[in-house]
This record gives sequence, structure tokens and C-alpha cells, in this order.
Amino acid sequence: MKKFMNIVHGIFTKHHVYITMGVVVLVVIIIGYGEYRNISLKRQIVAETNKLASTTVVFQTEIKSLNDKITNVIAENNLLDNTIQGVITKNTSLADQIGQVNDTALTLNKLSKVDPQLLQKYSKIFFLNENYSPAGLAVIPAQNTFDKSIKYQLIDQVKSHLEKMFKAAAADGFDLKVASAYRSFGTQAALKSSYQVTYGAGTANQFSADQGYSEHQLGTTVDITTPDSKGDLDLFESTTAFTWLTKNAYQYGFVMSYPKNNAYYVYEPWHWRFVGIDLANRLHRQGNNFYDLEQRVINDYLSLFFD
Repeated sequence: MKKFMNIVHGIFTKHHVYITMGVVVLVVIIIGYGEYRNISLKRQIVAETNKLASTTVVFQTEIKSLNDKITNVIAENNLLDNTIQGVITKNTSLADQIGQVNDTALTLNKLSKVDPQLLQKYSKIFFLNENYSPAGLAVIPAQNTFDKSIKYQLIDQVKSHLEKMFKAAAADGFDLKVASAYRSFGTQAALKSSYQVTYGAGTANQFSADQGYSEHQLGTTVDITTPDSKGDLDLFESTTAFTWLTKNAYQYGFVMSYPKNNAYYVYEPWHWRFVGIDLANRLHRQGNNFYDLEQRVINDYLSLFFD
């Protein structure tokens, strides 16, 4: 029995050994396979990493290339913008020059149509000879004159401004009338002679210009009165019509040539000369008399005379 038990025990022992060995072998196989898979995966990871690194390098190279191209495009655009701006600046400058040329041409064209004598200082300064007569004289409507039997004349464009002024005065209730307008060289000579006979040469020289020095010969100057003063020019200053004229005449281009304390003639509140709206406005604004300005300053307004 004991022998049998030893035989059985031996058999079971050998079997256990075999099973153990099989388990060991299986474990070894599993571990080996795991290591194999681990190594294989590592290799794949390394390969993919290398591949990815290579791709990243390619991408980085391409990105750098694109950045370089973008930088070049931006630089070219900036250069183009600068070029365009330069062209715009040149064109603007050219346009300004063309504008200045056009303005100059327009001014010269206007100047060519305006008699330069019309803004000269004639009271004892400049001289008009016996042959001078302004162009475009027109008869003032009788409704605007004090003596209906006399055909007073002014340069046509000046007459238009005078009529507008008289119409505005009438709308405000003031009746202005022309007592004298254009006088030729001969007419002024005869008038001055009569004054010299009546008042004496010394007195006449204080209020009447010699022939050739009268603003009336220009065809831009009028003596203004009202029916209320009955043609007496000395009474005009005391009328409300005169007050209206002193406040509004500049708007129509007229100024009083000989205000109080002027250096040329006695105070003549009735004597008004057309100098153009722009110059008249300047004189009114600054409180100056026409004869206070230098001739070169006055000449700048010649192209604007009939505007």
C-alpha cells in the first residue's frame, strides 16, 4: 500500500512539474510577446515621431517661405502705396498749379476788360487828358435824376449798381436823385472856370477839381441829392436819405470820396464814387477812405471791379 501511494505521489508530482513548467513557458511566451509588441510599438512611435518631425520641418519651411512671401508682398504694397501717394501728391500739386494758372488767366481776362484808370486816385494826383472818355457810357433813367431835362451818364455796369442802390433806398422810403454824373474834360474845364469867376480861384480850388483831375470824367462818380433839398447839395447832409446812404452805399460798391478832414477837397457828402463792391466793403470794414490806401493795394481790386 505504501508502495502504491509512493507510485501515485510520484505520478502527481511529475504532473505538477509539467503543469508548472507549462505555466512558466506560457508566462514566458506572454511576457516575450508583450515585450515584442512593446518594442514594435516603440519602433512605430519612433518612426511616426521621426515622420512627424520631418513633416513639421517641412511645414515650418513652408510657413517660413510663406511668411517671407507675405513680407515681400507687404513691402511691395507699401512701395506701391508710396508710389501712388507720390503720384497723388504730384497730381494735386499739378492740379493746384493748373488752378492757379486758370485763376491767373481768369484774372488777366477780367483785367483786360476793365479800364485801369477806373481805380486811379485822380484828385490832384493822376491826370486824365482831354481825349479820355470811359467806354460804355449809358444814360441814367430820368426817374433817378433830379433834373429830368439833363441826360446824365455813367458806365453801364456802374449805372446798374446805382439803380439797385436807389431801388433799395426807395424800398426803405428814401428818394435819392442824381444831380451830376459823367463830365467830359471840356465840361469840367467850363465848370471850373465858372466857379473861379463866381467864388474866386482860391475858393474854387477847395471844392472843384481842375479838368483832368475830376473823378466825374471816369464815368463812375455821381453827386446825389433828394427832392427835399431842392437841388441844394449843401443841404443833403442834413437829410435822412444821406444817413441811409452812409450806412448802405458800400453794399452797392459806392464810397464817399471826400469825407470830413480829407486832404484833397472840402467835405462833400453828396459826392459818391463807385469802386467795386469788394473794395467798398473793405473800406467800410476798416473805416478807411479810398484815398487812404496805397495805389498798389487799390490795384489788386481792379479785376473785381464789376463783380
